[in-house]
Amino acid sequence: MYKGLALSVLASVTFGVLYFYSQFLKPFDSEQTFAWRMLATLPFLTLFMYWSGDLQHISQIFKRIVKQPVFLIWLIFSSILCTTQLWLFLWGPINGRGLQVSLGYFLLPLVMVLVGCVLYKEKLSTWQLAAVLLAILGVAHEIWRIGSIAWETVYVALAYPLYFFLRRAFKTDHLGGFWWDLCLILPVAFYLGFIHSDSLGLMAYFPHLIWAVIGLGFLSALGLGSYILASRYLPFVIFGLLSYLEPVLLAFASIVLGERVEAGEWLTYIPIWIAVLLLVIEGTLHLGKQKRKQRALDQNIENYQDRIK
Repeated sequence: MYKGLALSVLASVTFGVLYFYSQFLKPFDSEQTFAWRMLATLPFLTLFMYWSGDLQHISQIFKRIVKQPVFLIWLIFSSILCTTQLWLFLWGPINGRGLQVSLGYFLLPLVMVLVGCVLYKEKLSTWQLAAVLLAILGVAHEIWRIGSIAWETVYVALAYPLYFFLRRAFKTDHLGGFWWDLCLILPVAFYLGFIHSDSLGLMAYFPHLIWAVIGLGFLSALGLGSYILASRYLPFVIFGLLSYLEPVLLAFASIVLGERVEAGEWLTYIPIWIAVLLLVIEGTLHLGKQKRKQRALDQNIENYQDRIK
């Protein structure tokens, strides 16, 4: 559980950095940025898997493809679900739609919690229930305020839960499955990076883009690798609720990039930020409780050893 918590926090912080990092990739457009993100992430992800001991999952999936060629259909669908989200993540801030995308990440945890409660029969603690109710208040206010939901918001909120649910169902909920998601999209990335656009010419004219792409690959592999591992180690409900840290950081990044939160939008964001705070408090109290239990256990063991001496 603790490993999953740490990985989830690491992923959220890295994604927040990536949202702001997109500014260093100018003058790349969103398609060029997506292409080079895919091309640069896969090598770093492979190194990340070597470090985490997950390389064997790549060959295991390949053996499943050989034995069941129809399994490749699921992998292609999984790749589309995953990589279109990665494209949208960078497309949003580049095209002034960062807040709409970040609202999708605000709504995403609610959908994840719903999936966990309905399909996996997971239970909510009092703190988690309060956080969910506050998040519902914030999202409901936004829907009422604008009268509809942007397509970016809907896609983020619905496609990711479907992706994670199907990954568990098809037993590809590990880094090997994610590696194949990126590998299968490489032809599209090569087309967008080398044929559809003159990105190599831009990199020659703007040398800083070379280092920016390398940094993009490293940060993407770190964030996405941590996120995928966290989804495997944590219950669906906890994984969903922890995802609230990410949209908070994305919203702040969007504001730093020049987008503004209007006066009528504060009732959307404040309840959700309070929900995140409740989860942080619960996590802190839980860690304190676990430490007290461990100290008591250590003391009992020490007392027992003293008696038998």
